[in-house]
Amino acid sequence: MGDNKGGTKITILGAGNVGATVAYTLAVAGTCTDIVLIDINKEKAKGEAMDIRQGVSFGHNVEIKDGTYEDAANSDIVVVTLGLARKPGQTRLDLAQANVNIIKDVMPQVARFAPDAIYVVVSNPVDVLTYTILKCTDLTPYQVIGSGTALDTSRLRSSIADHVGLSPNSVHAYVFGEHGDSSFIPWSLTNIAGIPMEEYCADQNHADIDEDEIIEEVRKAGGEVIKRKGATFYAIAMTVNKICDSILRDTNNIMTVSSLVPDRYGISDVCLSLPCVIGSNGIGREVFPKLTEDEEEKLRESARALRSVIDQLEF
Repeated sequence: MGDNKGGTKITILGAGNVGATVAYTLAVAGTCTDIVLIDINKEKAKGEAMDIRQGVSFGHNVEIKDGTYEDAANSDIVVVTLGLARKPGQTRLDLAQANVNIIKDVMPQVARFAPDAIYVVVSNPVDVLTYTILKCTDLTPYQVIGSGTALDTSRLRSSIADHVGLSPNSVHAYVFGEHGDSSFIPWSLTNIAGIPMEEYCADQNHADIDEDEIIEEVRKAGGEVIKRKGATFYAIAMTVNKICDSILRDTNNIMTVSSLVPDRYGISDVCLSLPCVIGSNGIGREVFPKLTEDEEEKLRESARALRSVIDQLEF
């Protein structure tokens, strides 16, 4: 594979629905110059690469091919979509041990070939697997980013935007904690044009937002899609593309992504989502907003839920 001549290279591990759609999204957006798809099912990886490759003359010039673990060498980013996908009615945490075993098997090999890459972890349960990768490799915590609640945050902003009739880009709101059932919304940080959410709704004569209903909607969003179409892959691919773009362009965007929490809010030794500055070094720094006591407790509850899963697993 050699050097990618001043271009940017993204390797995707896993060429299933999510991996293939990530590859397609990166190619359509022209996010990088080289994409390598790696899957245990080599024919599938090759087929997906061929399919995308055949259309690039109508878009950005992207080199896309299939490969083996060693082809991950010189990657700027490695996207991890390995493992089994969630089935209807299954929680993300149900998948834990099976996917931990796959990660333990593959990641040390890949990290050997691409020790300096930034790793973007998408496989579920994403917080547990982000933690697993840190445990089974020598990668540093700022190099390993779980997609975490970045997508939940996007779902939340869309939800609030619909309620108040604005573009989701104008809504500042976040989902913190686990990418899953113990996630929560820190409403104290939710604002529109710098105006706290409740105040804005009162000013503009919008009905009050039903906070419980919205967090339910956000938590169930993925499951609802799985129930109807069997899998989720478009929205997560757009999320991953955004994270990769932020890394390659060194944009210092703040996104809610999963990373190892360095002993804040009474939490440590667990990966969960908080706002992080994302740039060319991966996680440039975490941001620790001031939360209400109630919100801090919800964050700790989320950390406890994740920790109890980690404690039951074999690493």
